[in-house]
Amino acid sequence: MSEGIPQTAEQETKGTKEEKEALAAQEAAGVEQTGVSGHAPRTEHADTHFENPLRDPRDRRLPRIAGPSGLVIFGVTGDLSRKKLMPAVYDLANRGLLPPGFSLVGFARRDWEDQDFAQVVHDAVREHARTPFREEVWQQLAEGMRFIPGDFDDDTAFKQLRSAVEELDASRGTSGNYAFYLSVPPKFFPKVVQQLKKHKLASAPEGSWRRAVIEKPFGHDLRSAEELNRIVHDVLITMAEDIGIGGRAGYYDGIGAARDVIQNHLLQLMALTAMEEPAAFDAASLLTEKLKVLKAVRLPRELGQGTVRGQYAAGWQGGTKVRGYLEEDGIDPASTTDTYAAVRLQVDNRRWAGVPFYLRTGKRLGRRVTEIAVVFQRAPHSPFDSTATEELGSNAIVIRVQPDEGMTVRFGSKVPGTSMEIRDVTMDFAYGESFTESSPEAYERLILDVLLGDANLFPRHQEVEESWKILDPIEQYWATHGRPAQYASGSWGPEEADEMLARDGRSWRRP
Repeated sequence: MSEGIPQTAEQETKGTKEEKEALAAQEAAGVEQTGVSGHAPRTEHADTHFENPLRDPRDRRLPRIAGPSGLVIFGVTGDLSRKKLMPAVYDLANRGLLPPGFSLVGFARRDWEDQDFAQVVHDAVREHARTPFREEVWQQLAEGMRFIPGDFDDDTAFKQLRSAVEELDASRGTSGNYAFYLSVPPKFFPKVVQQLKKHKLASAPEGSWRRAVIEKPFGHDLRSAEELNRIVHDVLITMAEDIGIGGRAGYYDGIGAARDVIQNHLLQLMALTAMEEPAAFDAASLLTEKLKVLKAVRLPRELGQGTVRGQYAAGWQGGTKVRGYLEEDGIDPASTTDTYAAVRLQVDNRRWAGVPFYLRTGKRLGRRVTEIAVVFQRAPHSPFDSTATEELGSNAIVIRVQPDEGMTVRFGSKVPGTSMEIRDVTMDFAYGESFTESSPEAYERLILDVLLGDANLFPRHQEVEESWKILDPIEQYWATHGRPAQYASGSWGPEEADEMLARDGRSWRRP
């Protein structure tokens, strides 16, 4: 989450070779320097003023490039880091969006040297990066890699981290600008943040910045979120950001699908879908409109009728026999953690009164997909008889978030011929077919936005707390009412979820 990213004042550069090269490269490319990501170097003669004649402020073809900076990843040995963060850093460098002196520091409980860490990153990049491997890009990136062994209570390790940051400032020209990515279980968030404060890592030198990215879920209920927010805001300005659980048992068990996905991702998508048009596309304006939606959300009167939770059981997925959740390594056979959650919500405002919002998420479902489906009501009167429209469904707009980004519009059309028959047809738009460049992977955009100080896509603490106010009563109800329903891996969830919609005369859309 983000609580206002302050713009840093313009200052004279450090004059290191790497920073001069970065500034020269960006100036040659026509990339405007700002207080957040860098600054224009001071010329020797005050009366000399040069403007790139090829630069036009209206030209949007040139990407925003991060200025001198580094990234510290806590929990760098985890799945998220290996599969997402490390490849994303390489892909950004390969696309030319990171400065030449960019630095990557790993922190974890491993007895590694810097070269061991670099090899781990290399292997992760080779396996998971989306862009082609280029040796020259890798070598430049690897020169800025450091590894700090230790746990989160280890003061010596954090002293070493501070020394590494200072050394990279001098050798790589990072200008004191660092983002800290907490890819750790939620229970460790406060400790890491407090250690950053204790060892003066959270305090940026004048003219520089320090930011923290905290993986979801931010807390496990409203009270813990408020306490964590108090600790974090005492130290930093922050940004808080299908398969089974894999090796994430220690993280996932006790959290569940509702806390892991509905509290943040789905409620954010719902707010973006239902909000009114913001005054401007900036973080403050977006926050204003999203908060209006979240504050207007109303839960079902009967939580047992309007919510469903489930656990995946053994089954077949992708032609492979897979285990049930309770059979996964490290999971208590008596666990009541939900791997599937579905809820029906209302938004009590003028635009959405009486319109139900159905949110669902689950692991081990039919396939990996994230989409928003807006289904329109049928017209109150149809001039066609029932035989002409018996194959006609409801008009819908489907926004595909991932993996096949795009949009589908479904509507009725007359079948060619002399008879009157109307069927559903679709008009489809896909980013991959309409543009030569694919959308960046989510973690590429996340890391770049953090380095640039762009908080538009990060939830603020007010949104996080409003989301917990919505989910807390549901979690409290589930804690005292039975166990999660079972559903076969590879299916689309428990029968109870289908029954929930059937009671409203509806059915789930099949992605």
